[in-house]
Amino acid sequence: MLTTSDFKKGLIIQLEGAPCMLTDVTIVSPSARGANTMVKTKYRNLITGQVLDRTFRSGDKVDEADFERHKGQFLYADGDGGVFMDLETYDQFEMGGDNFALISPYLLDGAEVQLGLFQGRMINVDLPMTVELTVTETPTVLKNATATAETKEAILETGLKIKVPPYLETGDRVKVDTRDGRFLSRA
Repeated sequence: MLTTSDFKKGLIIQLEGAPCMLTDVTIVSPSARGANTMVKTKYRNLITGQVLDRTFRSGDKVDEADFERHKGQFLYADGDGGVFMDLETYDQFEMGGDNFALISPYLLDGAEVQLGLFQGRMINVDLPMTVELTVTETPTVLKNATATAETKEAILETGLKIKVPPYLETGDRVKVDTRDGRFLSRA
């Protein structure tokens, strides 16, 4: 059992039978005598993806989720989903639907990821902060055509479209931030 004094950003607790990751924890001091200190939280249900708010009284107890993180690997895309392998147990898991559609533009076969397992079932995949991908298509830009910093659209090997500096050409490798899909640097 965990108490509200254990709450911190990133902690995974079990609420209403589902694992939930705390994304924000705020302690609110009482303004009246005899009032309890309140702990306001914002959390994400790892099964449904919903982001919700909940307020606890200081000292409330919650269950710690049966949640484990394992090193994993993306094996291949299969239709609208993908297949991942746990590198510790060699178990294979499938992920489909909207959850896979959000991460698929950053995945190449063999990519290393973190698998989130709840009661032996994979419920989420954490990508690395950056990935290196190859530019497969981008328009050429006239040299010295403008004095301001401009960007152009590039299509990467996974089909992801991003804005890149004009000096990049087809075949260049780039680093991309997986949190917001923006160009970071040439690889």
